[in-house]
Amino acid sequence: MDKFQPLDAIAAPINQANVDTDQIIPARFLSRPRETGLAECLFRDLRFDAEGNERPDFILNVDPYRSAKIVVGGNNFGCGSSRENAVWALHAFGIRAAIAPSFGDIFNNNSLKNGLLPVVLPQDVVEGLLAWLADHPGARVAIDLAAQEATLPDGSVHHFDVDPFAKHCLLNGVDEMAYTLSKVEEIEAFEHRFGRENA
Repeated sequence: MDKFQPLDAIAAPINQANVDTDQIIPARFLSRPRETGLAECLFRDLRFDAEGNERPDFILNVDPYRSAKIVVGGNNFGCGSSRENAVWALHAFGIRAAIAPSFGDIFNNNSLKNGLLPVVLPQDVVEGLLAWLADHPGARVAIDLAAQEATLPDGSVHHFDVDPFAKHCLLNGVDEMAYTLSKVEEIEAFEHRFGRENA
């Protein structure tokens, strides 16, 4: 997993509540391994028609949003089934952060474990941001994970919460397994001490 660097990027507005994981990546693509690249599967049925042609009215098919690294959504973004592939598809497209008033719980956890930062901001703030982005195509949002701050296009700065362990892993580019392996010597010392004390 890559280290999460300070992000200053185009934000794509997806102004809809309850965007579910089946919309993010349809079930027929779940057998594809992450290594094959899942960018073309992202929002497949919304981005493309039955013949595979781009739908010109979908936000990620329109410049400048093809290069967006942030998506801004409505309530309960990423709800639905527990498919990790939804996060993989967003990441493969280049999305590194999502902003919404709330996220599906499992999607939120999967995001943190796979290098995508979910940023929860108040409902009114997100609604204002969505309106701004609609009126200013290509507007950028800055996200500083270390400071836990999002700077919106109007210059306002908003603090967001993030689990401390997840923050550590994202900033250092390590997943849970890599973090555990980094503690092998401490684990072995504990096991040795525990075994001796209970011998």
